[in-house]
Amino acid sequence: MVPAGIVKGTAVAAFKLYRPRVRESKTQNTVILWGKSLLNAFLFIAVFMVVLPCAAQRIITVKAPIPPAIGMWGGGLLVCAGMVMWIHCLWVFSHKGRGTPLMLDAPKNLVTDGFFRIMRNPIMLAELMIIWGEVLFFANLGILIYAIVISIIAHILVVYFEEPELKGRFGKQYEEYCRQVPRWLPGIKSKQRRE
Repeated sequence: MVPAGIVKGTAVAAFKLYRPRVRESKTQNTVILWGKSLLNAFLFIAVFMVVLPCAAQRIITVKAPIPPAIGMWGGGLLVCAGMVMWIHCLWVFSHKGRGTPLMLDAPKNLVTDGFFRIMRNPIMLAELMIIWGEVLFFANLGILIYAIVISIIAHILVVYFEEPELKGRFGKQYEEYCRQVPRWLPGIKSKQRRE
């Protein structure tokens, strides 16, 4: 097992070397913002929810021990709930944040409405819900390993890139938001919020 300090140090070093530039959206028209968000959604779905899980399933063809009823109903429920949450969040980004989830077209305003009122990363959580729904539905070990890896990467990206970037852009407003709203799940307080 790799010590947590090594993972954290490696992640921080990687982001210092490659720090993509985040640019606030210059788009004024809400319909165009919504269109850009949907394009982002389509590309994300194609790569992270279709191509990569299919590749993982082809590489590792072993079935995971998930009962068919749980796989079908649980997986279907997670995918549907994740899609609804994701679409709602894209709408909130376009209308309230005046931007998209794309780094080159980021929201001008800190988004704290909708699902963002109860968790700081509902878009990422919705995406992970869809991927974990695929794990249940297809009951495949390759997709399970993919889901674990992508979940770890998502957490590292949020903690070591997205949160510092948002703190830099929105300052005290974002710090207060972090104190009030948990990172991932409603009702679960982080160490940082308890101190």
